[in-house]
Amino acid sequence: MQIRTSLLIAGLALGTVTSLPAQLKTAQTWNLPQGTTVKDSGPRTYRFVVDYNTANTKGEMVYRQRVTGEYTRGLPGGEVMWKNVTMANAVGATASFDAPQKSDFMEGFRYRNDIASTMTPDFFKGFPPTAVMQRNLVWDTSMIEMFGQNHFDQLKLNEPYQILSNQDVKIPDVGTFRNHNVVLEWIGRSQRNGQECALITYQAFFNPVQIATGGMTLTGRSDYWGEIWVSLETKQIEYSTLNESVVGEMKLPGQDAAQVLNIFRSGTFEPVDAK
Repeated sequence: MQIRTSLLIAGLALGTVTSLPAQLKTAQTWNLPQGTTVKDSGPRTYRFVVDYNTANTKGEMVYRQRVTGEYTRGLPGGEVMWKNVTMANAVGATASFDAPQKSDFMEGFRYRNDIASTMTPDFFKGFPPTAVMQRNLVWDTSMIEMFGQNHFDQLKLNEPYQILSNQDVKIPDVGTFRNHNVVLEWIGRSQRNGQECALITYQAFFNPVQIATGGMTLTGRSDYWGEIWVSLETKQIEYSTLNESVVGEMKLPGQDAAQVLNIFRSGTFEPVDAK
């Protein structure tokens, strides 16, 4: 009788006795699947659109650029591929973008989906030295997939999880970057494209960056952050956002004095068949 009375008191504390099984079921769903891998049922194509906005120290928009590309994963041998990569430019805050120009050197660009390989000296050997934004498409996509898919076993609900600290990255033909403190956090569940998803945020602030390419140099700081929707069933990325602010001193070819500038970029990464 004492055991039954204790259960009754516990049930009343939760609201009603009959809600206890529902409470337990809900608690069990707030755990990410453990020991799972990404399920590729075949090729899947994503569209990645990133806007670069360059402003002066007064906050006035000086120049805008839009980079768009289509990324396909799930190819044989774990390979991925890019196609239809374009860039468009606009002067000032309100002018329309000019006609997109295709980056032919990325058409059919195919490689094994391994972020470490993208940092080797010969990986971008077919790219022009100034094609930094096109390189960023490759690195950003690898980052989003790594952040969203590789840490289900470590993430706990509403608990920040540090995955990198003071990691120096040498970027061939571009410069250096230090990930000061990269933190992921699983903040809840949501739906995208008919899939139950884990919603994961990422952030990394105060990251020193140095760029030297095509006669241009930049010394500054990067802050980046975003959200990733990851299917609980397949571990596929269903949607992701990207934001980055770079503040630094830039010197262009032929210039003696450096100029202070702020480049803010924002992007979306989503399946082309998303509803």
